[in-house]
Amino acid sequence: MPISPYLDGERVDPEAKRVLGLAFELVRVVLKTGDCDDDVYRAIARKLIDLNKAGEHNAEVLCEQALKAFREPPADQVIE
Repeated sequence: MPISPYLDGERVDPEAKRVLGLAFELVRVVLKTGDCDDDVYRAIARKLIDLNKAGEHNAEVLCEQALKAFREPPADQVIE
């Protein structure tokens, strides 16, 4: 599944689009998304785009960071 429909007008160069697309597929495989709701794919894409904008350009690292973000509870829900 391509990431293009979820770029929402973001301007990315061809290499960034390739890397984002690869990271998108990696996250989908690890999370076993199958036929998820479109909002799930949009959330994955948004996280990857944000990480890419923050300076990460390696597909594997993008995948790891996105997965970490999805697996950790929000800071306001952390129980100490």
